[in-house]
Amino acid sequence: MTLEVFDIESLDLEARGVAHRDGKVVFVEGALPGERVQARLVRQKSNFDTARLERILKPSAQRVRPPCPHFGVCGGCAMQHLEPAAQVAIKQRVLEDAFSHIGKLRPAMVLPPMHGPAFGYRYRARLSVRLVKKKGGVLVGFREKRGSYVADIRECRILPPHVSDMLMPLRSLIAGLSRPDRIPQIEVAVGDRVTALLLRHMEPLDAADIERLREFAQKWNVSWWLQPKGPETVHPLERGDADRLAYALPEFGLRMPYRPTDFTQVNQAVNRTLVARALNLLDVQPGDRVADLFCGLGNFTLPLATRAAQVVGVEGSAALTERALDAARRHGLDERIGYATLNLFEVDAHWLRGLGRFDRMLIDPPREGAEAVARALAALAPAERPLRIVYVSCSPATLARDAGILVHEGGYHLRAAGVVNMFPHTGHVESIAVFDARAAAS
Repeated sequence: MTLEVFDIESLDLEARGVAHRDGKVVFVEGALPGERVQARLVRQKSNFDTARLERILKPSAQRVRPPCPHFGVCGGCAMQHLEPAAQVAIKQRVLEDAFSHIGKLRPAMVLPPMHGPAFGYRYRARLSVRLVKKKGGVLVGFREKRGSYVADIRECRILPPHVSDMLMPLRSLIAGLSRPDRIPQIEVAVGDRVTALLLRHMEPLDAADIERLREFAQKWNVSWWLQPKGPETVHPLERGDADRLAYALPEFGLRMPYRPTDFTQVNQAVNRTLVARALNLLDVQPGDRVADLFCGLGNFTLPLATRAAQVVGVEGSAALTERALDAARRHGLDERIGYATLNLFEVDAHWLRGLGRFDRMLIDPPREGAEAVARALAALAPAERPLRIVYVSCSPATLARDAGILVHEGGYHLRAAGVVNMFPHTGHVESIAVFDARAAAS
């Protein structure tokens, strides 16, 4: 197809430039808002076209040189060619558009974005492993952009430097094992004192394999975990490593143990800021009774217990609530904390009423959101509802949907909202919102 000129109007969450051609949307990969580019159409569909960038005629002032040599091939990042502050501005616009178009509302105040380090931030990662003889052996890294192949990367700027430095040694290690073709992935979990590597192996490891893993662990100061079959088979190679992995919340004097397969936030620096901001926004008082829904390992529950009279954490995974309770015991907070295991996607007002009234509530759901919880809250009488809710979200669309329910059906006021740049250089939008029942009633 012939080259055409496009004026780029905006950016989508896959970091593709958005233009229009004869009234039809055209996505131009690699182009930035405000740029005029030459691009070649590569795919035409009924409702949009895609084009490949060939030449930048008028560059954006916000365009920067990507620091990673693998950017554009590796799928780990999408926005390294855009100045970091501009990335955050785009995410803020996505959040505001979701509130407007889906929730039919707007926050009374936009919170300042929460920032952390732009590189070396990714303390959790799932690295694909493939034996590719045409490329000289084993590849370890993220998948290629828009493809299923493993990217041939030799370093990674978003991983902590010590993990990036391991990528090539990991290739050599896996290549030297008895069945490198039967190892599909390695999960990385960086704790405050140790880095855990979870090896998924589809064939048993022999004695020589185990010895190689131990030598690697000693050289690189890592803790190996093994997964021969399903998630229930995950176990540490060395029994003494079972409780070594943890992250710290120093502002609250807490250290949170976890396992490599447990959900924890990828960006530990931003997580610390997020926990502190969430508690400040919740404005917990010493006599308050607080609910923490989708509580996981207690990332918010334990900090809340340092300020509130009582905290009730609810989570769908019994294994997570058990580990959260164990952490509460270790910190002497178990008398203030109660945990329940329940599917929060199926709750109703009767269940919520049965827990008793809460002064404050924190909601931190997965991407599916918390629609059932929002509807349960909206169905309560005004006197039964929490006075303030802080909602931490990893999906602007489901946050906006649930916000619409809380505001239009539950009488809450969307007091404030803002983005959390948990994943720099990606299209992932984390956000936080504050709902106030008192403001709605006044």
